[in-house]
Amino acid sequence: MTAAHLDPTRRHDAVLLFDVSDGNPNGDPDAGNQPRTDDESGQGLVTDVAIKRKIRDTVSLLRGDDPRYGIFVEAGFALNTRIEEALKANPGKAEQAQRWMCEHYFDIRMFGGVLSTGKGGGAGQVRGPLQLTFARSIDPILPTDHTITRVTQTRQDDIDKGERTEIGSKWTVPYGLYRAHAFYSAPRAAKTGVTSDDLAALWQAITVMFDHDRAATRGEMKLCGLYVFSHPDAFGVAPSAALTQRITLRRVDDNKAPRAHTDYSRSIDGSGLPDGVELTRLVDLWP
Repeated sequence: MTAAHLDPTRRHDAVLLFDVSDGNPNGDPDAGNQPRTDDESGQGLVTDVAIKRKIRDTVSLLRGDDPRYGIFVEAGFALNTRIEEALKANPGKAEQAQRWMCEHYFDIRMFGGVLSTGKGGGAGQVRGPLQLTFARSIDPILPTDHTITRVTQTRQDDIDKGERTEIGSKWTVPYGLYRAHAFYSAPRAAKTGVTSDDLAALWQAITVMFDHDRAATRGEMKLCGLYVFSHPDAFGVAPSAALTQRITLRRVDDNKAPRAHTDYSRSIDGSGLPDGVELTRLVDLWP
């Protein structure tokens, strides 16, 4: 029997909780790469695009040898070339080209994609079954700019002048606990061909994505919670918000700046779930 969260014929709503310590979870290139924030509330933001990038890269590590788990949006590869490859395999048939791409690329099958670029108008657009929100920190964050130095120069001319160090800067967030939501539509999944194995790859990738995306700029990031509400059928029996809001977080001590996920209490209201809805706790670091 297929576990509820792995059933592609059921609707799923998920809550992701992750944190960052002394790192930059998602720099804004329009603001000198400082951590993204909501200008009004001061809360930190991580874009859905950044989260999908981590999922793509991790799926590639987990399933890279499987031709069904190719990644369409991948560094070093032109999108038009891949679209034209699909059209070449299915000349003059955009719908079949879309099906071909869904069969060969995990991220097209799961996230969808715009395939209308390239020669002859491309292959149209695929609407994927999984959508992610921006992640937003529970509390305002305090982006900090650190001046750093290195003991070598970029140019020989500077060394000849007697210069010994170069100065740069590095943005970090001392601490932030972020929350994002994911929504999976079974009817759309049926059109792109999502399988139980695809959902297993998705949840596994989210579970370990921070462990395989280490970088000095990101400090320490970890997944603190991953909770999946599975409906009994494809269309669902309750609004997403009625389920995701059952998971709440509160500061343990309002007079102390949070520096760990345990500085928040996490509560889950599992009582009175709509008939047939099942909650799966895939990751839960709270006792």
